[in-house]
Amino acid sequence: MIAKTESTIETIEWTREGVVMIDQTRLPRETAFVTCRNYREVADAIRNMIIRGAPAIGVAAAMGVALGALQSSDLDSDMPAICETLARTRPTAVNLFWAIERMKQLYASIRTLAPEEIRERLVAESQKIREEDIAINEAIGRYGAPLVPDRKTVLTHCNAGALATAGFGTALGVIRAAVQMGKEIDVFADETRPFLQGARLTAWELQRDGIATTLITDNMAGHFLKSGRIGCVVVGADRIAANGDVANKIGTYSVAVLAKENKVPFYVAAPISTLDLTLASGDEIPIEERAAREVTHVQGVPVAPEGIAVANPAFDVTPNRYVSAIITERGVARAPYGESLRSL
Repeated sequence: MIAKTESTIETIEWTREGVVMIDQTRLPRETAFVTCRNYREVADAIRNMIIRGAPAIGVAAAMGVALGALQSSDLDSDMPAICETLARTRPTAVNLFWAIERMKQLYASIRTLAPEEIRERLVAESQKIREEDIAINEAIGRYGAPLVPDRKTVLTHCNAGALATAGFGTALGVIRAAVQMGKEIDVFADETRPFLQGARLTAWELQRDGIATTLITDNMAGHFLKSGRIGCVVVGADRIAANGDVANKIGTYSVAVLAKENKVPFYVAAPISTLDLTLASGDEIPIEERAAREVTHVQGVPVAPEGIAVANPAFDVTPNRYVSAIITERGVARAPYGESLRSL
């Protein structure tokens, strides 16, 4: 992978040189881009969180499949390995598997065509997935904006903005759309330990947009939810089970419980591709366990005793009873989610 610094912000795009994505591990200190020259480098970028966020890694995976196909001399032989390599990167976000499956289904439907035409169709499909994602996020924003109370503060956890998608964002898309409607709101961003997506990414995005934002540590959320200042909580999701249980960044469950205790609406913003109706409940969602170093070190600086035992689940599951509504590009689902999600 070759890194280069740019001035224009693009989460991910297809270029003649390869798949270009902003290196999210270097924000906010440096705005740098990485060019993935083959599908293995795309897989590494997803695994190492150079690109992250469920919709964004779905787009990246689709482009990785297209890049692998473009460089393959034997598509029938290589496609299974390409798809499997990308699928093994991160287990929780269902958008990853949705995008790979979409590419596999397209390939199956056109595999009798000339190889060059197959490659062109796969590249075009990956770019179509990217463009669709931006439109989907804008639709989520339109459905979600009316739910945001005027002249109140919105609390969000982790990063579900343009950086977590192909553009605009899911949870931050709702916030952006509310601002575009003329609502006077500000945002509290949880820092989101241990990877600090809230501090490094959400705060950076909203500050660039000129949206008033206050950074708080994760353990301050309860204090502010009790204060009456918070009008609603809006978060993204990495996988949503058929009953409305929601997997999202670790710490989301705690925020949801605190929100319900203090009678603050808790909204989840996510595309239909995040729904996994094959899973009856959140108990079946696989939870990724990440490296201990993410907990014991902050930006490479040790903050814990050497050799200490560490648990580092990257996600938790919020039971549906804490979710006020799930905002999608097809509308807003409310309990009972077993019915409303299937109807969407």
